[in-house]
Amino acid sequence: MSIYEYSVNTITGQEVSLADYQGKVVLIVNTASKCGFTPQFEGLENLHKELQDEGLAVLGFPCNQFGSQDPGSDDEIEEFCQLNYGVSFPMFSKIEVNGSGTHPLYKFLKKEAKGLLGSQTIKWNFTKFLVDKNGDVVKRYAPTDTPEAIKKDIQALL
Repeated sequence: MSIYEYSVNTITGQEVSLADYQGKVVLIVNTASKCGFTPQFEGLENLHKELQDEGLAVLGFPCNQFGSQDPGSDDEIEEFCQLNYGVSFPMFSKIEVNGSGTHPLYKFLKKEAKGLLGSQTIKWNFTKFLVDKNGDVVKRYAPTDTPEAIKKDIQALL
């Protein structure tokens, strides 16, 4: 199994197969518009701009499960990200990352890269998963790990 087995909906509603990202290093992030970590959008966008030509794909998945910090519609989230952070990397439709409604992609990510003490639960917004060019999950990063801090790990996979 790899991330290529899953399909997701873009923030504008089109279904996309993650197989479209074969051969790329992928950084998957659950995002929120009203979180203390929201300024990480800037770092994620910088990684996207700097490394996309080398084969990096940053994928953002809005989630409203942590403190209701992303309550808006997909259209509102897309507008917020573009206006405030100039986000040009792909953003996807709002999903759940924990509980009975967990998106199948996140079930897979959490099983492949567990958190502290073997936990599969996502603890907060801006948890990041690094995926190699074969679609295999390499590492999970905490919300406090900034995009700048994980850049060297991404570059090692490119």
